[in-house]
Amino acid sequence: MDKTPIQWMVTPLGRYVDFSGRARRAAYWWFSLFTLILLVAAIAVDGMMGFDELFGTETAGPAYIITILALALPGMAVTVRRFHDQDKSGWNVLFSFIPLVGGLVLLWFMTRPGTPGPNRFGADPLPHTNLAEDFA
Repeated sequence: MDKTPIQWMVTPLGRYVDFSGRARRAAYWWFSLFTLILLVAAIAVDGMMGFDELFGTETAGPAYIITILALALPGMAVTVRRFHDQDKSGWNVLFSFIPLVGGLVLLWFMTRPGTPGPNRFGADPLPHTNLAEDFA
């Protein structure tokens, strides 16, 4: 039995700054959706509190900034583990800092399947279904 979408969304939070091991595509993309939902909610909260008028619509409010800071490390960790699933170094996450093309390169890598079977970063996460082991 596979994980539910909610379990996929919160699993990277349980491994907050764990850059070791591998992550399936589902772990990455569900966490990305979770991040997007939280960021939209934070923008809405900032708007309801009047921070968009106080600072101008170009500036992020406190709820948005807190959300970004809280999710930056687990987001980077799940991205590094996604690279590990493809038997690539986690340092490839630095592609994201290249203007214009970096995001496209990162997107391409995040859509690629992982290497089947174990690799130098660990066992294949595809047959993995035990949520308790993710938080260990």
